[in-house]
Amino acid sequence: MKQLLKVGAFVFLALLVFDSCKKSKEASETTGWNYNDPDWGGFEKSEQKGQPEGPNLVLVQGGTFTMGVVDQDVLFRYNNLPRRVTVSSFYMDETEVANIDYREYMWWLRRVFGESYPEVYFKALPDSLVWREELAYNEPFVETYFRHASYNDYPVVGVTWLQANDYSKWRTDRVNEMLLIKKGVLASNSEQRDEDNFNTEAYLVGQYEGMPGEKGGLKDPMTGEPRRARFEDGILIPSYRLPTEAEWEYAAVALQGNQQLKDERISDRRMYPWDGTSLRYQRRGKYQGEMLANFKRGRGDYMGMAGRLNDNAHITAPVRSYMPNDFGLFNMGGNVSEWVLDVYRPLTSLALDDTENHDLNPFRGHVFEQRVLDEEGKPVEKDSLGRIRYEPIRDEEVAERMNYKRANVVDYLDGDKESEVFYNYGVSTLISDKARVIKGGSWADRAYYMAPGNRRFLDEDRSAKTVGFRCAMTRMGGPQGNDDTGGHQFPKRFSKKKKKRKY
Repeated sequence: MKQLLKVGAFVFLALLVFDSCKKSKEASETTGWNYNDPDWGGFEKSEQKGQPEGPNLVLVQGGTFTMGVVDQDVLFRYNNLPRRVTVSSFYMDETEVANIDYREYMWWLRRVFGESYPEVYFKALPDSLVWREELAYNEPFVETYFRHASYNDYPVVGVTWLQANDYSKWRTDRVNEMLLIKKGVLASNSEQRDEDNFNTEAYLVGQYEGMPGEKGGLKDPMTGEPRRARFEDGILIPSYRLPTEAEWEYAAVALQGNQQLKDERISDRRMYPWDGTSLRYQRRGKYQGEMLANFKRGRGDYMGMAGRLNDNAHITAPVRSYMPNDFGLFNMGGNVSEWVLDVYRPLTSLALDDTENHDLNPFRGHVFEQRVLDEEGKPVEKDSLGRIRYEPIRDEEVAERMNYKRANVVDYLDGDKESEVFYNYGVSTLISDKARVIKGGSWADRAYYMAPGNRRFLDEDRSAKTVGFRCAMTRMGGPQGNDDTGGHQFPKRFSKKKKKRKY
């Protein structure tokens, strides 16, 4: 009898615990229905907190700043007039993309596409001939700079804007695949070939299956069975991409280091990505007098004299050389110039000043696209490389919209009919819709070009031995990081305990 009483008490306690667990489930503030509860419909709310941070990324907290040339424009270009803008928070690579990073990309392309589509591999190869000169013996760099282990940690060069964008897309897929493997949703699969390779978009629309992970991964609350990941789960990251010009310039100047405590005043503006006008480290200590960047000090002087090399780099330097700026970013001045997303226009700043709503995240270069859909409104079958198909949006499809009227706005107010500006490419100018902005000075430039506001351009299908790139990523959620919910959260001072209603 005592034994039966003990068993009965144990069962009663278990039922109480189970009932309390059910009652403690989080409920919707709108309907009162429980989240993640099969008895209440099974609507899922992810427990993921914040945005997963991709490898090598640093959070750049957004804010307002004066974009453009704030110092003397000694070349009188007037192609980046000062104007006040705001940049949203975003992530940016701590370093430039290195040779070893890009070689990993090339290795993956050869492994996956090399047998059936070798042209994909060859299309992505950097142009090593950028090192060749008529009157200089740089031929060894043609063979060694990209491939030799001695240059593993040096920035990749000879990469076009188009190639840099393809790399960013590939990196997005590899990082998301890694996140799903670690979560147990997918198993690692090194046998992917041709179109059967992990692509984030193809996975999310159900056109890539993959091998299920051994850990069980995510469970459907209605059935308890393993299910696919969704973007709403918060596991996947948004796309890696090139930074916009505004983002790059904001990250380079890094004025947060000059902000006065507890207010919005900036003590000093900056000519370079560091304080002052000196190109050497000023504070006392073992680094005093050391160069702050890799640049050309004068005619014929790329690194100084033997025994006391001023920047210790005759061409490029390793990507983690010199002092990082106040955002923790290396080589935002010097080493290599860097591709950004924007199409180049000399009058961009004027267009932004004269047009409303372009002082938040300014950018030029949109060609809006949409997925190719079948009769049922679903994406058509992915292409032979495993990518979801896109097509440009036609102007007649956006005619009724209020926020934009054209799908291709590359030349908006600067090169279109409304602007009455005409770029006669190859006759009176080298500017076209293919011209992309490059920012920052390089190892072969004088210090003038290291000012964050300076800008130059290069066609998107061309490359140079002085131009590399780094990736960025949009920040989702609060601007201050994963612990930030956004907005100022004030306590509910006048909240009252709700009385239970009797029915």
